[in-house]
Amino acid sequence: MSALATARDLLPGRGDYDLQPRVVRADLLAGVTVGVVALPLALAFGVSSGAGPAAGLVTAVVAGIVAAVFGGSPVQVSGPTGAMAVVLAPIVAAHGPSSIALVSVLGGLVVLVAGAARLGRLVGYLPWPVVEGFTLGIACIIFLQQVPAAVGTKAPAGQNPFLAAANAVAHAVTGGGTAVWTIATVALVAVIMLVLPKLHRGIPASLLAVAAATVAAELVHAPLPRIGGLPSTLTPALPSFTLGAVGDLTGAVVAVAALAAIESLLSARVAVTMTRGGPSVGPTRPDRELVGQGLASIASGLFGGMPATGAIARTAVNVRSGARTRLAAITHALVILAVIYAATGLVSRIPLAALAGVLMVTSLRMVPFGTIREVLHASRSSAATFAVTALVTVAADLILAVEIGLLVAAFFALRHLAGAAHTRRDPLPGPTTPGDEHIAVFGFEGAMFWGASERIIADIADTADDVLVVILRLSRLHLLDATGAKALGEAIEELEARGITVLVKGIRPHHRQVLTATGALGKLRHENHLFTDFAEAAAHARSHVRRARTPDVTAGTPGKSRLR
Repeated sequence: MSALATARDLLPGRGDYDLQPRVVRADLLAGVTVGVVALPLALAFGVSSGAGPAAGLVTAVVAGIVAAVFGGSPVQVSGPTGAMAVVLAPIVAAHGPSSIALVSVLGGLVVLVAGAARLGRLVGYLPWPVVEGFTLGIACIIFLQQVPAAVGTKAPAGQNPFLAAANAVAHAVTGGGTAVWTIATVALVAVIMLVLPKLHRGIPASLLAVAAATVAAELVHAPLPRIGGLPSTLTPALPSFTLGAVGDLTGAVVAVAALAAIESLLSARVAVTMTRGGPSVGPTRPDRELVGQGLASIASGLFGGMPATGAIARTAVNVRSGARTRLAAITHALVILAVIYAATGLVSRIPLAALAGVLMVTSLRMVPFGTIREVLHASRSSAATFAVTALVTVAADLILAVEIGLLVAAFFALRHLAGAAHTRRDPLPGPTTPGDEHIAVFGFEGAMFWGASERIIADIADTADDVLVVILRLSRLHLLDATGAKALGEAIEELEARGITVLVKGIRPHHRQVLTATGALGKLRHENHLFTDFAEAAAHARSHVRRARTPDVTAGTPGKSRLR
């Protein structure tokens, strides 16, 4: 693809928007709906990440607009997410809130380069159990992170969320903190969020729940921690940049970039699934999506925000609300911007416990109970991969969980592949002739690689001593690596040393190179012992057997050594 074609594919174009009045109306309505839903989530994720509520709002606005304009999905909604908040919390604990802007900019650059390098389709290689285990683990972490705020205590920065939740509950039971007020607030928010959608799906339950909790707290003068001051304007500012700081944050940047890419592409894929059967919104372009998300995180960091990703929950609301083009996601960001300029005083009085309640309910809704049942019943390997990924996500960190999940999935896949590989004894073609009992035909099926070659070669090595010719049929061998080719060569060499002539039939073109490079074909007694037709190979083998069974007039013994 030329540089001009690449630029056209990765950058915005006229086709991104449909300005028909009915489409514009649908997009504006969907954008307002998503903005109302996203406002409390942006505040909550900003608080839970440690960067603060202002960072959450800035990310929702700046990254929301940039990702909508430059991203690869027409209906994707981007901003702060629970998964990113989980990753950022230990970074804030180790390096302070000021590090988030620099991590956002650098992580965005990594994602941008990945998109320009056409790496967007790699997310398709993530196994389904890994993705679902990752999602469940994130949901558990988000819930556990809110437990201290829900019981009126404060968890030490950077502590494992499970331990922090357990300590917070123990502290609340002993009478510490303001547990009664915070638990009542969380309960109020949870009830409203669970009941209102049953009355009507279009009701912004999370916003109304937060508003009700805030009004109730003001009326009774509840001693609850509040959000506090928020910015009334958005002003860009370069984050502090030193080589030492970059070196200290390298691991954090890689983790943030990996999560941003994976979550955004998964969210875009979910959006495509949701739009099937409805009005066409156009395809998702994964490489452009990475470019857009990279630019979004860079812009967010320059305004003091957090790294951004595609938000599955908000994207789902956007699709269900009838969004057709990027105008809906842009509108959602403008709605939140209006709040920053017009209602910062009201927002600052929101109790932190109300946001904790929103995130607790949100985390429960993230748990795909139906999908979990499907994964667990699919196979033992999928269940093990799912469980390990989820446990490592909660116990360690998200990126390590994906890596270990991939290793577990690869282990089971290789074990299955090795188990499916085998050899079989095939009959010779045509009518049976005298001497056929001295010919052994081995058909290879599946894969012959380092995980299966030793077992397969052992079957060949057990060839009986009365066999004079062995035919190796390789036409059904789908995978052959260097280890398998080397083992095959050693088997040929051993058989030839025992006086057994080896014929090879049906080498695939892409296997010939590795067989030649490893010297396997050089072990054959003669270059004419390679065949493409099974009947020809069988005829050649029978001629060898006839000659071998003909007495040698000079020695008076069978001529097994005369075969060539």
